[in-house]
Amino acid sequence: MDNIDLSFLSTIFSLEQFTRLASILLIALVLHLISRKIIKFVIYRSRSASKPATSHEDKQRKDTLVSIAHTSFILVLWVSVFLLILGVFGVSVGPLLAGAGVAGVALGFGAQTMVKDFLAGIFIIGENQYRIGDVIRINQTISGRVESLSLRMTSLRDLEGKVHYIPNGTIEVATNMTMEYANIELNIGVGLHTDIDQVEQIIEKVGLDMQNDPDLSKSIIDPPHMLRLDAFTDSGLVIKIMCKTQPGDQWSIKGQFLRRLKKAFEKANVETSLPQVVVHQPSHHKDRKPS
Repeated sequence: MDNIDLSFLSTIFSLEQFTRLASILLIALVLHLISRKIIKFVIYRSRSASKPATSHEDKQRKDTLVSIAHTSFILVLWVSVFLLILGVFGVSVGPLLAGAGVAGVALGFGAQTMVKDFLAGIFIIGENQYRIGDVIRINQTISGRVESLSLRMTSLRDLEGKVHYIPNGTIEVATNMTMEYANIELNIGVGLHTDIDQVEQIIEKVGLDMQNDPDLSKSIIDPPHMLRLDAFTDSGLVIKIMCKTQPGDQWSIKGQFLRRLKKAFEKANVETSLPQVVVHQPSHHKDRKPS
């Protein structure tokens, strides 16, 4: 086989330029290959601000952060490599950087909202404020289950099946209703002359029966119980009831408890209070003589 003639390379760049170019590409390639492992090691060693519900959710969140950080690093790396290569060939990068700076400022002014969305998305994912599958309320107006979460957008599906697309930069308050655990708080009205001790016993029994139910026990952390006599009203007494459940199960447990409590109250003849409406009928004088 004839020897390959590489003399044409000398017409493109000198040996010094070739050496510098090879060094830049070699270092960039090594950084490209090891950067993901380093970023993954750092992120996996860090602790989140809130405790994840499961190890799978924690891994999913950290993998998302690794992907975002690695993509950002690779972008910066190869842009830097491109500029260094231009410098090897004697191209002045000063005017190029100045032009890129002007273009960046113009782009920044035109895309402020998008930049705000991306920054907000980074903090939402990084701080583990909510995850896919969580039920949240945004800005005290829109509630639903998180169907998708990206750096720019959060989408929620409400009970009517509607999907709401919300830019992350517009989220001022995000209330996560399925983080770690959930509480049920109920105010039950009973008659003014009801025996409070009897009511407490009924509530405690219903709560324990639910906790001992194999179909419900996995969802209940602390069974429904009477917290206190909360208030006197014109129509009766207000009893405050509390219960602690697994995240996302509070609504089904609440429905089951109210259903069972109604039956228990009816069986024990416990009077529940209802708002009373008094209607005043105007009096009619039948003996009024016509004029």
